Amino acid sequence: MSRLLALPLIVLLMGIGATAMLVPALYAYAIGDLRLAHVFGQSAALFLFIAAILGIALVNYRPRSLTRSHLAAIVAAYTLLPLMLAVPFQQGVLSTSFTNAWVEMVSSITTTGATLFEPARLSPVLHLWRALVGWMGGFLTWVAAFALMAPMSLGGFEVISSERLGAGARFGQVSSTSGAGDPRERLLRVTLQLLPIYGGLTVLLALLLLYAGEDPLIAGIHAMSTLSTSGISPLGSMDGAQSGIVGEVLIFLFLPFAVSRQTFCGSYRPGGPRDLAHDPEIRIAAAIVLLVPSLLFLRHWIGAYEVQTMAETGRALKALWGAAFSVLSFLTTTGFVSAEWDISSAWSGLKTPGLVLLGLALVGGGVATTAGGVKLLRVFALYQHSAREMERLVYPSSVGGSGQAARALRRRGAYVAWIFFMLFALSMAAVASAFALTGIPFEDSLVMTIAALSTTGPAAQVVLDHPLSYSILGDPGKYILVIAMALGRLETLALLALFNPQFWRR
Repeated sequence: MSRLLALPLIVLLMGIGATAMLVPALYAYAIGDLRLAHVFGQSAALFLFIAAILGIALVNYRPRSLTRSHLAAIVAAYTLLPLMLAVPFQQGVLSTSFTNAWVEMVSSITTTGATLFEPARLSPVLHLWRALVGWMGGFLTWVAAFALMAPMSLGGFEVISSERLGAGARFGQVSSTSGAGDPRERLLRVTLQLLPIYGGLTVLLALLLLYAGEDPLIAGIHAMSTLSTSGISPLGSMDGAQSGIVGEVLIFLFLPFAVSRQTFCGSYRPGGPRDLAHDPEIRIAAAIVLLVPSLLFLRHWIGAYEVQTMAETGRALKALWGAAFSVLSFLTTTGFVSAEWDISSAWSGLKTPGLVLLGLALVGGGVATTAGGVKLLRVFALYQHSAREMERLVYPSSVGGSGQAARALRRRGAYVAWIFFMLFALSMAAVASAFALTGIPFEDSLVMTIAALSTTGPAAQVVLDHPLSYSILGDPGKYILVIAMALGRLETLALLALFNPQFWRR
C-alpha cells in the first residue's frame, strides 16, 4: 500500500478510471450487448496496462511539494483524465467525434451534467458510464475537499480558516479528517472514511427507488446522479420516471447531503449531529426552500384567481411540490426538474420562471460537498458582515459579539468571500464574452456560462422560454465549455494557488 501511495495521484486516478470501465462492460455483457462489452473490456485492459507502465516509470518520482502536486493532479483529473474516459464512450457511440466524447466526459466528471446528445441516441450502457463517471467525480470532490482543499484553506474553507490562501502550515483547524502529516496518508484516510458513507447512501437511495417501482437501471443512475449532483438521467427529465412523485420525494430527501458537509461528516465535528440545527448553510438552504416556493405559490394563486381556477386545489399542491423540489435541486446544483414544474411555470404568470432556478444554481450548495456554485458559506459570511455594518450605522460605538470565530468570519471571512465573488464575476464575464465571440446570442451565452460555472448543466433546458442545446456549439465553443466546467468545479482560488510563488520555489 505504501508503494501504491507513493505513485503520482494522476496515475492512481487513471487506474481507478480504467478499473471502473469493467462495470459497464459487465452490464453490457449481462444485457447481451457484446459489442459494447468488448469496447469497455478492451479499454479497461488497455488503460490498466498504460497505468501500470506509468506507475513503474514514476515509482521513484518525488515532487517538491506533495500537496500542490496533488492539487495539480486534481486539475488534470478534470481536464486530461476525461481523454482516457472518452475512448470507450466514443467507440460506443461511433457516430460522433472524439471532441464530443471528451466534452461529455468532462461534463460528467465535473458533475455538470451538460450533454451534447439526446437521451434516445445513447444506449443504456453509455448512460450508465456517464452516471458512473459523474459519481466518481462527485466522490473525488469530497475527498479533495477534506484531504487537499481544507489544509490549504481553499474550496470555501478559506472563509473559516485563519491561514492564508494556499497555505498548509497548520492543518487540523478546519476538520479532524485533514490533520497534519503526509498528504498521501491523508488522502487514504479520508477516502476510507468517506467511501462507506458515499457508497452506502447511493445504494440506499437506489434500493428505495427500486422499491418505489423504478426501473433498476434508472434507479441506479438517478441515485448516483443525486449523490454526485450531476443531474444525469437517461430519461432527460423526471416526467418518464416510473416511480412518479414518490421517487421525487425520495430524491428530495437525499439532496440535503449537498447542502452542508455536516449532514455526512457530523461524527468528525465536536458537536456531532447537534451541529445540524445551528449550521449556517443548512439554515440558509432551509430558508430558501421555504421562502422561494412559497412566493411562487402565492403568485400561482394570484394567477389562478385571475383565470378563476381557485378550486383546483390538486393542481395547486402539485405546483407547490414542483417548485419546492426544483428549488432544492437547483440550489444543490443537481439540475433535476420536477415533473410538476410545467404546472408551476404555467401558474406563475412569469415569462421565464426558470431564471429563479438559475439564480439558485449560482448561489450553490455547501462547502466540501458535491455541489458547485458560489457556496452558501460565502453567502453567509457576506450576510454576517452586512448585518454588522448595518448595526454599526445605528450604534457606531457598539461591539460585535458572538466570540472570536464569529468576528473572524465577519472580517477576514467576508473579505475572502468578496474576493471570490469578484473572481467569479470576472470568470462569468470572460466566459460569456468568449461564447458570444463564437456566434452564440448573448442571452444564450450567459445562461450556458452560469450553467457551466455552477456545474448545473441541465439549467440550459429550463431557464429560458426555449430549451438550449449544447450541441449547437462548434469546436471553439466546446473548448470554452470544457474550460468553464473545469473552472467551476475547481474554483478560481484553487487555480490561483498553483501560481503561488512557493509552488515553484525549491
